[in-house]
Amino acid sequence: MQPYQISDTGKDALRREMRRRREALAPAFVATASAAVAARVAALPRFATAREVLAYLPVRNEVDAGLLAERVLASGRRLLLPRCRPDAPGQLDLGCVADLADAVPGRFGILEPRPELCVLPEAFAPDLILVPGLAFDAQGLRLGQGGGYYDRLLALPMAAGALTVGLAYAFQMVSRLPAEPWDRSVDLVATEQQTHWFSK
Repeated sequence: MQPYQISDTGKDALRREMRRRREALAPAFVATASAAVAARVAALPRFATAREVLAYLPVRNEVDAGLLAERVLASGRRLLLPRCRPDAPGQLDLGCVADLADAVPGRFGILEPRPELCVLPEAFAPDLILVPGLAFDAQGLRLGQGGGYYDRLLALPMAAGALTVGLAYAFQMVSRLPAEPWDRSVDLVATEQQTHWFSK
């Protein structure tokens, strides 16, 4: 599949287009593609050796990182999930959960750890971070929802030693994204068709 070509360099226009395409996906495709993406990530040596994994739970047809979260829990390793910090736009706290039932609907309707489980991200040192996105490009740059949550999180020292893995559908891979100085790239993107590695 050829990378989606950006005709409008505006991030907002691309966000609208990618949201539209993602939300139009059939549930059967989401399930099949998510399983394929999860299999690619699970095959990574770093996933097998990671003692602490930061994942997310999907919303609005995102690739289902919950499949990988379940594998982490089943293997007895530490699973972290993000929570939007109240009254601090763009900031995430992290919670260590023992069960996905520890996640409840939070801001934006996203399943997040219960508030009492959450602390500042600096309390953790994940070995692998699963990153959602609306689009990723051939340099590993990511287009998020626009709040800057993951750009801020990935800029923290606690993320410096982690392998950052974007999860996406093949159509979310684009040739090049408009970049800002604060944008953070990922180390690789796994889609249902391919694993894309990027040199930093």
